[in-house]
Amino acid sequence: MVSLLTKSLTIGYGDKIIVEELNLTINKGEITTIIGANGCGKSTILKTMARVHSAKSGAIYLDGKTIHQIPTKEIAKKMAVLPQSPEAPSGLTVYELISFGRSPYQKGFGRLSEKDRKVIQWALEVTNLTAFANHPVDALSGGQRQRAWIAMAVAQETDLLLLDEPTTYLDMAHQLEILQLLEKLNRQQGRTIVMVIHDLNLAARFSHYMVALREGKVVKEGSAEEVMTHQVLEEVFQIDAQIAKDPRTDKPICISYDIL
Repeated sequence: MVSLLTKSLTIGYGDKIIVEELNLTINKGEITTIIGANGCGKSTILKTMARVHSAKSGAIYLDGKTIHQIPTKEIAKKMAVLPQSPEAPSGLTVYELISFGRSPYQKGFGRLSEKDRKVIQWALEVTNLTAFANHPVDALSGGQRQRAWIAMAVAQETDLLLLDEPTTYLDMAHQLEILQLLEKLNRQQGRTIVMVIHDLNLAARFSHYMVALREGKVVKEGSAEEVMTHQVLEEVFQIDAQIAKDPRTDKPICISYDIL
């Protein structure tokens, strides 16, 4: 069953068109990764699907309804969004940050219910942050901070997670930690995940489906084996890439490349 799709979606800023006539389908229960060179429209697509940015034309459908037909609070119960490099107010604790994920379910003065507290506790546990619940977010390491933001998104209890470059500025170990957490959420809870990441090898390793963009248009979409090819990477990134099979995962990896 389709979770999210776009039909003839055109997006731009002012008179500049960034994405034109995009038809993209996100299937439920899968991890979909969007790849492409800087400025090709990856983050713009994610923002538009999340209703942060308005499209010039076309439509976005969430479970069969256009997103503009769905009230904002209902959208927030279906879709959680983690923007690129989010920042928390100084002194905000991990627990307080995660509690914001319960906002779509609160009424009146927004006091946390017993269920809210149980969900927050669960989000702390699933992201291995229980010991840091009362720590200020700005005192955490980069990997811990990113886990805290993901915990907030998870506490929103949505089936769909949109993440814009969740591994940016993290070292190799913390990148792997974050992507393994997302994979765990996908496998154990069936969360549908759409993310933009730059590391092609990590994209191939953790994705069920990849979408390669160039200048706002889809060059190739499909499995890692279909997208991570010499020909596709040449067209998308203008590189001469050597592709091999990862002995650990059997997924394709780019082992070396030159600029054309």
